[in-house]
Amino acid sequence: MDERGRGTPWVVGVSGASGTPYAAAVIRALLHAGEAVDLVVSRAARLTVLDETGAPFRDGHWREDLSRWLARGADGTPDRFTTDVTRVRHWAAGDLAAGPSSGSYPVKGMLIVPASTACVAGVALGLSKDLLQRAASVTLKERRPLVVAVRETPLGGQTLRHLVALDEAGAVVLPASPAFYAGARHIQDLVDFVAGRVLDAAGVPHKLYHRWEGELGAARAAAGTDGTTGTAGFPGLAGTAEADDGG
Repeated sequence: MDERGRGTPWVVGVSGASGTPYAAAVIRALLHAGEAVDLVVSRAARLTVLDETGAPFRDGHWREDLSRWLARGADGTPDRFTTDVTRVRHWAAGDLAAGPSSGSYPVKGMLIVPASTACVAGVALGLSKDLLQRAASVTLKERRPLVVAVRETPLGGQTLRHLVALDEAGAVVLPASPAFYAGARHIQDLVDFVAGRVLDAAGVPHKLYHRWEGELGAARAAAGTDGTTGTAGFPGLAGTAEADDGG
């Protein structure tokens, strides 16, 4: 346990890209798994939080603002979730003397959710212009897990080169791309899928989405979207899986 009795934390960095529901889902799941969180919200991210939730994120009131943010569903429903934030420690983005700015500060790794292209560039180039970028650079140099959930489309050549540089440096580049095979019925399901893949990359257990089990339609049936399992839910596909191996 660390000096606050929380245990060794994960650093969660939130940049200014659209996607604050992804960040909220990741933080909720980490806390639900018993993990501690060191939170860094960039200055640009505060504008995104305000735009996407209608509520501010302020240094002086971060605990109340975070609780309100985490309670909000991806569709904007207030008070959908209840989350205990006592295992969260907040660091101001401009505080370059903060704990995560040093490699001697113990953390399990860092998750950047969502990661803007500007954030990607700053980390890839080692600019350390704020605490978020500095903490990511420290994570890489200390050979700790770094997951970068980039949220932008389309991706330009320069950003693609930056993402390759991050991959070569040991980071996991994880585009915030929801999948549909897990039986999603609600926007929250799509958000939780991305959050779950972030946690998969970090090795944190969760139950945010229905995993692929090799049976067509199983996730849809489990979600209650139809009453069938396997190829029975997909007319015309029965008996074709073994015959067609070119896909």
